[in-house]
This record gives sequence, C-alpha cells and structure tokens, in this order.
Amino acid sequence: MRLILASASPRRRELLAAAGVAFEVIASPAEEIHDATIPLDELCERNAELKAQAVAKDHPGAVVIGSDTLVWIDGEPLGKPRDMAQAREMLGKLGGRAHTVCTGVCVVFPGGRIERFHELTAVHFRPLDDAAIREYFEHADPLDKAGAYGIQERGDLIVERIEGAFDNVMGLPVARLLAVLEMA
Repeated sequence: MRLILASASPRRRELLAAAGVAFEVIASPAEEIHDATIPLDELCERNAELKAQAVAKDHPGAVVIGSDTLVWIDGEPLGKPRDMAQAREMLGKLGGRAHTVCTGVCVVFPGGRIERFHELTAVHFRPLDDAAIREYFEHADPLDKAGAYGIQERGDLIVERIEGAFDNVMGLPVARLLAVLEMA
C-alpha cells in the first residue's frame, strides 16, 4: 500500500525510515491553527488532521500521515520561532523548567477512515543563561523546530532528562504510529 508522509520535516523522515517503513514525502500545504484556547492534545491532533487531509484529497488511494508537534509551557503553545530573537526568548523561558511536548498524528486511510492520536513527553531543561543558549545555537538551528530546539541536535547541552518517548520530542511517536498502520 502506498504510504505518504505529509511533512517536510527531516526528523520525521529520519524516524520513519529508521523504522524500516517504505514511504514517500509530500509536504502538506495546510495552514496550522495557532489558538492557545484549544487544549494542547486537541490542537496538535487537529493540525495533524489538517495536514493529512490536505494531501489525502489529492491521493485518495494512499495512506497519508500528518503530524504536528508543539512545546507547551505555562498554558502557552510554542511553535517554531519566527527569528533568532524569538528563539532566544523561547529557550530562556524553558531554561531550568519542565515543559510538555505533544505530537499529534492523523492517519487518513483509503476510503476516508481517520485515526487520530497524540503522545505527551515531559522534558526537563537545565538552567540556561545567555552563554548556554549561544553555545546551543552554535550546534543547532532553532528556527525550524517547535520550542526552538531539537533534542537530537546536542540536546545534552540543554536537556536534563525526559519522561516519555524520545522520538515524540523529535516529532513522531513511531511505536504508536506503527500500531495504527498495522490496523490497516
């Protein structure tokens, strides 16, 4: 069966390929919802569905996977920063604290059946001063990542520990996704 990942994320491609899944990539043109009044899990799942449905409508015979990852702290969702100043601000807010990473996933099957789920992971950051943030930015580009960080790119510089799935923080809870795909 044809499988499409509706994401341009290199991290999601890497995770799915590492799981031995054959797939193609078609980046979704869908516009994400940015609304802090929607509960985190629902917001991520809805954005994942928007992305998956936008690709599935042009590829009705394929299984299409959409995904959306957000960092959540103090009741506020943190998406991708618009510039380096906002990236520094985000890491400053996360430093020395715990936050939640939520990845919503939506799988659209041929015939229109939809399976949605989400995964939550608690991430505890080390205290971060300006020098620590600068050092991290020397090793990682924060601009294409929710919360301005990628745990797989020298996350040891900023992350103290996590509670939950590492791949979820990267942007795709692979074990849960594979279980849903097996139901096809």
